Amino acid sequence: MNIAVVGTGYVGLVTGTCLAEMGNHVVCVDVDESKVNKMRNGIIPIYEPHLDNLFERNIKQGRLKFSTKLKDAVDHSNVFFLALPTPPDEDGSADLKYILGVADELGKMLDKYAIIIDKSTVPVGTADLVKKAVSANNSNEFDVVSNPEFLREGFAVDDFMKPDRVVIGTSSDKARKVLEELFSPFVRQGNPILFMDERSAEMTKYAANSFLATKISFMNEIANLCEKVGADVDSVRIGIGSDTRIGNRFLFPGIGYGGSCFPKDVQALVKTAKEYNSDIRILDAVMEVNERQKTILTPYISEYFKGDLRGKRFAIWGLAFKPDTDDIREAPALYVIQDLLDRGASVKAYDPEAMHNIQLKIADSIDYALDPYDALDEADALIICTEWSVFRTPDFDELAKRLKSKIIFDGRNLYNPSKMKSLGFYYKSIGRETVK
Repeated sequence: MNIAVVGTGYVGLVTGTCLAEMGNHVVCVDVDESKVNKMRNGIIPIYEPHLDNLFERNIKQGRLKFSTKLKDAVDHSNVFFLALPTPPDEDGSADLKYILGVADELGKMLDKYAIIIDKSTVPVGTADLVKKAVSANNSNEFDVVSNPEFLREGFAVDDFMKPDRVVIGTSSDKARKVLEELFSPFVRQGNPILFMDERSAEMTKYAANSFLATKISFMNEIANLCEKVGADVDSVRIGIGSDTRIGNRFLFPGIGYGGSCFPKDVQALVKTAKEYNSDIRILDAVMEVNERQKTILTPYISEYFKGDLRGKRFAIWGLAFKPDTDDIREAPALYVIQDLLDRGASVKAYDPEAMHNIQLKIADSIDYALDPYDALDEADALIICTEWSVFRTPDFDELAKRLKSKIIFDGRNLYNPSKMKSLGFYYKSIGRETVK
């Protein structure tokens, strides 16, 4: 098929590349000329494992192309994926100006049957708004479809190529047949393509992310309680996760969730509910818990240093909101860093992929390490904010040698407390006994 993907962020670039990998001819459109030129030259603007090989192969074989002009996409395609930003507005609602702006432009250009697919995470009713925007300037036949993405950053290529399910919201038999053909190669192992109406598809995305965010915040609350009552959260996590009604995923406690999806999607669903006079109070609590959880370690850090962090220096391992991505949007590390700086401390940080993005955001507010151990020199303690694999089995002798004192505050529970005790570390983690 001839396909256009409008927007080349995480979702758009993975979508376009993976569709091209299945033999489709894809043109990706973005208004950022510098970004488009880099992609034409084989330079990927994001870090996503396994994307580079597919990206390079499909450019080389002529199935993946890039343009700054929407008209190029219209001339090339009759299937359009809109993978545009939907940032939260001041009131928490999703800002649809980019999607509706492109819909308006498409309405002026389309001269043949087209399927316009909302790939971005959008509020319930967006498909109707897109249809209205296109219709304002176009009398040709077209269909608007909701096809929400369920891509985990760090696993996005695998999630697209082998999805648990594909959700398609459409009331059009014509669009259904086209999309069934398009997505069938991705579900050859028998996972379902779920067809439903557009509003149900839009709600499915928000409900899924909000449920997962709820699971994370619930486990963080349990971890905090475990500390107070003397229980071990790892044992509790295994105990409840083995129940098939609950499952063992998203039950790892830590310093909260971040990223581009969970924070804004929970917020947007709450806003939608309020617009329909239907409060979802559990999600209000989820947001409150997560906001508090991001800096839950800093009071313990302050207490350890007798309430005064002025002049103290901290090493931070991990800046991305999760491992295997360079995405720092709503990353808990940003909140930890700011809290430490506000208390008069200094920071030297290391992350395998997110350093450049952090520098763009906070510049020289902190120092940047060349490798994990470089961050430790002259540091009063190590703080772990992201569970990158490279941090899981460090050289603890080197840690002890580099740090001023053998002190670790672990926001991701990477190490075994018994081992840390045997090594002589002060080790504070989440929901487990503090090793002193």
